[in-house]
Amino acid sequence: MKKSGHLNRDISRVLAGMGHTDCIVIADCGLPIPPGVECIDLALQLGEPGFLPVLETLLADFQTERAVFACEALEHNSAVTTRATAMARTGVAVDFVPHDTFKTLCREAKAVIRTGEATPYANVILHSGVIF
Repeated sequence: MKKSGHLNRDISRVLAGMGHTDCIVIADCGLPIPPGVECIDLALQLGEPGFLPVLETLLADFQTERAVFACEALEHNSAVTTRATAMARTGVAVDFVPHDTFKTLCREAKAVIRTGEATPYANVILHSGVIF
């Protein structure tokens, strides 16, 4: 049994296969999953697990170079905006794009991790950095 890092076998598998600039999405329960992109469904019920706890566990186990959020979050989701700002302070390049553009960018993801989050625009695309 794993001692640390992600215990979810599907998330661990996807993270282990990621290369520089590959991306993974953490999504609220309403984001459409593009055809052909793997969905790792963590949703248990409305609100559980939440977006931020899932993001925190991923950031602890994944070298993130860039994060992309929907610009609508700036107006409609202060918790997501606050976390994005904190990520930028740690050296992660943070970008905001229109939600329609965000959904298009999700087509390039290795996987979408679907949470039970039920607040608007609680989604992020994380791009892999390198550890050396």
